[in-house]
Amino acid sequence: MVLVIAETPPERIIMKKILIIDDSPFIYKEVAATLEGLDYEIIGHAKSGEEGLRMVQELKPDIITLDIVMPGIDGIETAEKLLEIAPDVKIVMLSSLCDYDTVSEVESIGLKYLVSKPIEKDVLIETLEKVCQE
Repeated sequence: MVLVIAETPPERIIMKKILIIDDSPFIYKEVAATLEGLDYEIIGHAKSGEEGLRMVQELKPDIITLDIVMPGIDGIETAEKLLEIAPDVKIVMLSSLCDYDTVSEVESIGLKYLVSKPIEKDVLIETLEKVCQE
């Protein structure tokens, strides 16, 4: 007689796909290093809003981290266009400009998340966890 014990398959972890839109290679490396080993996959890096708009349609990210001050169209205008073409994508703004006017502008277009630069790793991870719970 052979006894076969069925194993319960491990929970399948679904990686959240992240597109980073930021002209700074330093920020790209910092975000990538912060998320290494966690349930996130960096699927691309756009260095401008225009490049990011093209990449989002091709890569279909779950989450976008988006700088506000960039060459070409800024992060606010990019976010407005992203909300039109990819309304289900979650956007986390990253900026060294976190004054009242910037926060108000981010809120006025319907975004909830603004992480200040320099990035504190714990704050970024906590913010992304909140985004994933929505």
